[in-house]
Amino acid sequence: MRFSLRAFAAALVCRLLRFASRVLRRGGTATPGKIAVRICPTLLSVLAREVSVVAVTGTNGKTTCCRMIEEAFSEAGLPYLANRSGANLMSGITTEFVMNSTLFGRPKKQYAVIECDEAAARTVFGQLRPKVIVVNNLFRDQLDRYGEITHTLSNIREGIRSVPDALLCLNTDCSLCSSLAEDLPNRVLRFGIDTELNTVSEVPSDASHCIRCKAEYVYDYHTYAHLGGFRCPSCGYRREPADYAVTEILLMDGTHSEVRLRTPGGTEDIRVNLPAVYNLYNAVAALCACEAMGIAHAVCVQALGRFSCGFGRMEDFALGAAGAKMILVKNPAGCSQALEFLSGTQEPFALTVCLNDRGADGTDISWIWDANFELLAPMADRIRAVYVSGDRAEDMQLRLKYAGLDDTGFRLIHDQEALVDALAAEQLPIYIMPTYTAMLELRSAIVRRCGGAEFWE
Repeated sequence: MRFSLRAFAAALVCRLLRFASRVLRRGGTATPGKIAVRICPTLLSVLAREVSVVAVTGTNGKTTCCRMIEEAFSEAGLPYLANRSGANLMSGITTEFVMNSTLFGRPKKQYAVIECDEAAARTVFGQLRPKVIVVNNLFRDQLDRYGEITHTLSNIREGIRSVPDALLCLNTDCSLCSSLAEDLPNRVLRFGIDTELNTVSEVPSDASHCIRCKAEYVYDYHTYAHLGGFRCPSCGYRREPADYAVTEILLMDGTHSEVRLRTPGGTEDIRVNLPAVYNLYNAVAALCACEAMGIAHAVCVQALGRFSCGFGRMEDFALGAAGAKMILVKNPAGCSQALEFLSGTQEPFALTVCLNDRGADGTDISWIWDANFELLAPMADRIRAVYVSGDRAEDMQLRLKYAGLDDTGFRLIHDQEALVDALAAEQLPIYIMPTYTAMLELRSAIVRRCGGAEFWE
């Protein structure tokens, strides 16, 4: 595809806007690409034409899975670009490709690791033409933006139809993701967890009935939410065997996990340098994708054992006397899993919950009543302080009260700098659970206090 004068002009404008944004410390992750796409709607297809891309989409875990894949690319010494700021729409992805190409549209990097929004997959995949696509899970999320979960599934399916040569890495434990293999011609690898987990979180199922015939699923085992060994007693649709699977959790503490893993090459015990069940799905998905991209198995396993995640996903900060861990939450399933992770902590701690309802968060906050905040009540004796913040802090305070926490000692702090001041004086470990835009604001305030990289770095 020829690099036309229109494409050249669009890329040039994008570069200038990005430069100005960085000078002003504004990030410049999405707006430059948004303007560029208006000038040349097919700019991404031109810039990505010689790049081998692995794309990750789905509801929860996209950023973490991408970071795991990035670590493997780094370990393997492969030159790659990534939209690590989280700008995962057409605009943000285009910006990254512009900044990693020459003035005349030649790629500077041979590979790309791209996080793609579920709704954007419909239009992005056709231009991006990924070599490998990971679909990690599908949960109810931002109903005001995505609509029903089947609509999100349709967007992803439509995007994949435009790239029939892409290899799909599908979560076989998710009945929705797994159904993509039913009517698409793409080659498929499956990943999952092959064992019952002792999870206690409860969240309304987003896929309780068969996607084929609408009969209610029965489960041989659950991992969490609607994930697990599903099968339909009516039409026979069921979980298919995983090519890459966690078969046993050997250890899981507040910092990492050790698991038994089965792959096409055999079974072995490996370390995943993050805690929590949902990160095991991210890890096995990343391993599946990296091997599909041709990276050696030993390199992939080494990457999972040493990578460190950031940008609000189990991110650690030297804040307060004992440090703080930030865990992004945005929907019932992910929030309930974060709460289950907290339920495994044994030491006293301070809890901070920040709720916003802006466009990137989803303006409908009714999801907080479906998330299992009731898990906090049994550990009330360990929660020595509760801070509540965000645009909808009062709503969150009410939710925590109904979950069984005594709200008389809650500290309601709207100002982010004041919240950081209060947390800095804490002597106990701090766990922060913010929604997306609250995370961006609070994280920036913490970085200014403690140091660290900005979200676009």
